[in-house]
Amino acid sequence: MNWRIIELQSNTAAMNMAIDDAVARFVKQGSSKPTIRFYTWKPSAVSIGRFQSLEHEVNVKRCEGLGIDYVRRITGGGAVYHDSGGEITYSVIGPETMFPKGIRESYSCICQWVIKGLSNIGIWAEFAPINDILVEGKKISGNAQTRRNGILLQHGTVLYDLNIKKMFGVLKVSKAKISDKMIKNVEDRVTSVIRHRPVSSRELYNALLKGFTEGKEYEMGVISKEEMEFADELAENTYSSKEWNFSR
Repeated sequence: MNWRIIELQSNTAAMNMAIDDAVARFVKQGSSKPTIRFYTWKPSAVSIGRFQSLEHEVNVKRCEGLGIDYVRRITGGGAVYHDSGGEITYSVIGPETMFPKGIRESYSCICQWVIKGLSNIGIWAEFAPINDILVEGKKISGNAQTRRNGILLQHGTVLYDLNIKKMFGVLKVSKAKISDKMIKNVEDRVTSVIRHRPVSSRELYNALLKGFTEGKEYEMGVISKEEMEFADELAENTYSSKEWNFSR
């Protein structure tokens, strides 16, 4: 199968989720090729899982005061803080038949591409079921997946750098005050690329691009005009709406 690769781009939270959604629908129609895209979040954002409560998981007022976006994903999983300069996010969208049937197996399949990408900059990672990637026992990548109408969509983050205090400031981690102990606890469980290799975010992207495309037939492409028009509608009417984001 010939893949379409969309180069790294920055979007708002609503537009990032709208593009993933639009591409999935066009792949389903057969009018778009299976797609791998890379993106960052501008401004920084918090995304929550499909079945979470925004108000329970996110300090909405603080986000709004800091100019941080928030959005509900169509995939499951937990709340994630996406720093505009601190991570690279990927999406993989294609017919379910291209991937293993099992949830764990399909996660492993795609996560191996991330692992290969990290190995290109000398970082040795491992898949930790069901949907994490670890380096020296610490999480460097979280991933989420959904299957709708025969199409698999998986997206995930690769942490380039990590601002734990800012993350705690927008996520409702607990009612307890943010303490040095809590921060140390997160530092013991989470890591980032910059802590292992002194590479630029561009070098990380190039390594991931190589890891995701190795052994595949692919061509570099763009989001089509039709996909973007649909994504614009979804971003405005769904992913920016209170009805969607506060639906639980």
